Amino acid sequence: MKTLQLLFILVSFSCFAQIKTTQLNKATLPKTISYTGRLINAVRFTDAGDETIVITTETGESQSKTEPDESYREAELFAYQYILTDGKWALQWKMYDYVKECPVDIECNFIKNSFAVTDLDKNGKAEVWLMYITGCHGDVSASNMKVIVYEGSQKYAMRGHTKVRVGENEFDGGEYTFDEPFKKAPEAFRKYALKLWQKNVMQKFE
Repeated sequence: MKTLQLLFILVSFSCFAQIKTTQLNKATLPKTISYTGRLINAVRFTDAGDETIVITTETGESQSKTEPDESYREAELFAYQYILTDGKWALQWKMYDYVKECPVDIECNFIKNSFAVTDLDKNGKAEVWLMYITGCHGDVSASNMKVIVYEGSQKYAMRGHTKVRVGENEFDGGEYTFDEPFKKAPEAFRKYALKLWQKNVMQKFE
């Protein structure tokens, strides 16, 4: 019963803190908005009077541009926020990460169902939540994992590693750190980030 009550509280809190968004796709995005890669998320919303579009993209794996050996691969991911200013879409911020010159398995992707637009501090300004992993490894080992949050142009970062089982009762990774802006952010931001982390920290290999 206590578990159900806690779940109800968390769901209610999450729904209350969400900002209403409209899903977009390649066909419905304004033609003046440019991006690199394949669309993963694309949403439009209004906060503090601003019309805003946020998109996330991934390139997937491709041959390394800096290594002649064809076995070396690379992958990139991006996020963009555009604001409608004087009738034109202007880029407010762009986030970029990558894996380069990798001869083994590449991971460079946003974590499914982690993207969100919230107003946890109820100040009318949206927080955009991005969560992803990057890695280059040929064994069972932890990957880099990050939670990046933007409120307007203010960036907050939570960085660490996924957690992997390396023995019957042995684990590697799982640690994280908040950057200085995140430490000074509203407590609701860190609580939400920790829930995201705990939900996604355990890495599974297929």
